[in-house]
Amino acid sequence: MSLLERERAAVVVVDVQEGFRSYETFDAIAAACGRLVEGARILGVPVIATAQYPKGLGPVAPEVGLDAEPVEKTVFSAVRADGFDLGGRDQAVVCGIEAHICVSQTVHDLLEQGVEVHVASDAVGSRRPADLDVGLRKMEGAGAVSSSVETALFELCERAGTPEFKAVQQVIK
Repeated sequence: MSLLERERAAVVVVDVQEGFRSYETFDAIAAACGRLVEGARILGVPVIATAQYPKGLGPVAPEVGLDAEPVEKTVFSAVRADGFDLGGRDQAVVCGIEAHICVSQTVHDLLEQGVEVHVASDAVGSRRPADLDVGLRKMEGAGAVSSSVETALFELCERAGTPEFKAVQQVIK
């Protein structure tokens, strides 16, 4: 696995929707996903977001700060949804809900397609801690790189002292 590169990477936000707001960790996960999305925007890294059955689970939480409409899906893996496209990128930073279902299946499908996947573990959640743990272990065991929002964004920055670095630094604080 290599470090993330702006020209190769995309951010994939999986199902951070209002229907999951009752989860104890939802606010922290949505905020972390929002920081990742904002940092990606600053760095010019594309963001692809999904919404699982929005009629039942509601819209993507506003804290995520999406610029574009999410890809609506009823399949668990975002990769299998009509309209999902990494735009030729071969690295993905993945975040979202639920770690053991939609996030995990998305990561596994991306890996199967040869995409290098970095999972922002501080921006991934499940209703129960045991399910989060299982999801993270499965993804890492399949070949995903365990990462964090801050790690991913600073890898994408590559160096300090640039205007982008200073802007991302403000997002992280």
